Amino acid sequence: MAPSNGPEKGKGAPRHVAIIMDGNGRWAQAQGKPRLFGHHAGAKRVREIVEACPDLGVKYLTIFAFSTENWKRTQTEVAGLMSLFRRYITKEARALRDEGVRVRFIGDRVRLDKKLVKLMDELEALTEENDRVHLTIALNYGGRDEVARATKRLAQDVALGRLDPDSVDEETLPKYLDTCVLPDPDLVIRTSGEARISNFLLWQSAYAEYEFIDTLWPDFTESVFAEIVDGFAGRERRFGAVLA
Repeated sequence: MAPSNGPEKGKGAPRHVAIIMDGNGRWAQAQGKPRLFGHHAGAKRVREIVEACPDLGVKYLTIFAFSTENWKRTQTEVAGLMSLFRRYITKEARALRDEGVRVRFIGDRVRLDKKLVKLMDELEALTEENDRVHLTIALNYGGRDEVARATKRLAQDVALGRLDPDSVDEETLPKYLDTCVLPDPDLVIRTSGEARISNFLLWQSAYAEYEFIDTLWPDFTESVFAEIVDGFAGRERRFGAVLA
């Protein structure tokens, strides 16, 4: 989705913040604990950050929970993460609904366990009327995979005569992306000191501001989040143009 408001001085809170939650494993290992201990701590941190969004003026929050590349991790870690996702959804569902959080999941669900997919579907349905905060969880998600899947659906519509190929432009593909109902992120944060985007929201983040911080995700507190959001207000967003 292309920017709709044109060049502007960065002011106010970012409407949509996306976070690459990195560092759970290193956080746990620094304490002599198994990596899954860090993932559990990271899941608890998600709740605090979601709760902080309304007061900070953040309407949309997208978090990178599990990538298409994360299947390469050990079977023990992957199984533990999938179990954690199931428990998180079961435990937090009613609270998310009652707190006005609308939950969506993006990513390819085909490879995911059927029980997990059922819980995901149920949570989306349970919270579909909410509008206080829009929480999007990227699960088995990869930016290249998303674009490939979107392109396949677009090609199918062309083949079926539903779409004129001459009408396809940069406004067309976003309608086929997993995030088609969401605004593009204004700010992308990555924790743990790594300065790369790791295949996250590649199309959507073309004009996003980035913040790479050393803090490990389990240590990413509301105050750290607030400081970054506050700093966003001082950024100048030109969207390729020159401000007068």
